[in-house]
Amino acid sequence: MAENNNTTNVKNLIQIDQEILDNISVLLEEEAGESVKNIFASLHPADIAVIINHIKLDEAIYAFNLLTTEVAGEVVIELDEDLREKILREIEPGKIADIVDELDSDDAVDIVSDLPDDVAVHVLENIDKEYSEDVKELLKYREDSAGGIMSTDFISVISDATVKDAIEQVRQNADEFEHIYHIYVIDTEEKLIGFVLLKSLLLHTLDTKVKSIMEDELLTVNPEMDQEEVANLMEKYDLVTIPVINPKGIMLGRITIDDVVDVIHEEAAEDIQKFAGLSEEEEMSHSSFKISRNRLPWLLVALVGELVSAMVLSNFQASIEKILIASFFIPIVMAMGGSSGTQAAIVMVRRLGNQEIFINEAFKKIGKEFVVALINGLVCGILLLAATHYLFRAEVLFSVVLSSTLLIIMVFATIVGAMVPVVLKRFGADPAIATGPFVTTMNDIFSLTVYLSIVSHFLIVS
Repeated sequence: MAENNNTTNVKNLIQIDQEILDNISVLLEEEAGESVKNIFASLHPADIAVIINHIKLDEAIYAFNLLTTEVAGEVVIELDEDLREKILREIEPGKIADIVDELDSDDAVDIVSDLPDDVAVHVLENIDKEYSEDVKELLKYREDSAGGIMSTDFISVISDATVKDAIEQVRQNADEFEHIYHIYVIDTEEKLIGFVLLKSLLLHTLDTKVKSIMEDELLTVNPEMDQEEVANLMEKYDLVTIPVINPKGIMLGRITIDDVVDVIHEEAAEDIQKFAGLSEEEEMSHSSFKISRNRLPWLLVALVGELVSAMVLSNFQASIEKILIASFFIPIVMAMGGSSGTQAAIVMVRRLGNQEIFINEAFKKIGKEFVVALINGLVCGILLLAATHYLFRAEVLFSVVLSSTLLIIMVFATIVGAMVPVVLKRFGADPAIATGPFVTTMNDIFSLTVYLSIVSHFLIVS
């Protein structure tokens, strides 16, 4: 039997751990470039990016310079934005231009937009002229808009073209376009009128007109649409790509599922930051003072709110001294109110963000949250009643008052947590900020006021 001399380019998919990073760091410190190249040759570009993201800056620059232009193009888009900016500052503009030439237009825009103006100009002047014009056009759109994430790489044919013509277009662009899902069909005025699935090209004869087999039910977006809305639309209709058109119906580009996955990740990270009252700018900042400046306003809101809570406590000092046991349960009351409000706010923010509900339906959802809060409050109240009476040997009256108060607080906090995002959305603000210190602090103040007022009324006055 003849020996098989064919080699297969297999990329190892590995879990990058500290041991691998340490070994590669040692090789980089010793400038053992050939050894590092051999390791990188068997890794997926995404794994190479993970390694570069987690090593020292000087090692990262050295490692990146070892990559071929093609691999560097795949790695650079996976790097953390902050590190990517630092590495590109150390790379020759000519090499950056070669790397950008390897990228899809939407990825090229991400890279060029982060470059210093003089370097960006040099890069745009040293890549393919037609490609450069596409990139310049995309740079006009907001980064978080449909135009900002779309690619101008797509295949189109006129409606009178045949299957043979469409296949020929695919062959001509196969090397240049990484993902080809649809062949878009345009009319004589270049307006988008439909698309043809690749599968259809295989199922019909070469002389079949594409207009006879095209799908004419089109879902499109305009270039100014927010990227989160695009992601929600593609998720809702299970799309792998969606065309972007201008007001005249002319196709400008397309957004593919890989771009949308990135958007979903970005938006989720952004919402988590907003839940904590943090700024998106923190990710890019190196200055502790700038980070402090971003966080401090929300902490001051919380501080002022808790000072109000302290004033509430001071006003009820006499009551607390008379019924010392009441002070033991203040943390429970505040925590249960805060948790209930935050749960409701997060649920409502998610529903509003995913457009599962609209503003005019919000009161139905708030009503549902009321019922949920009532059930949860009753269960927690009964458990607290039993615990205070049997474990703390509290009087029955105190246990009943405490449990009833907890029910009122949990219901109120839930309603507030559900309503605040809706109100913010109604007035055009981002509802994600509702789950930060604002809702928590407001619920703390209300919980203390209600708790101590009821305790004082039933257990002191009576």
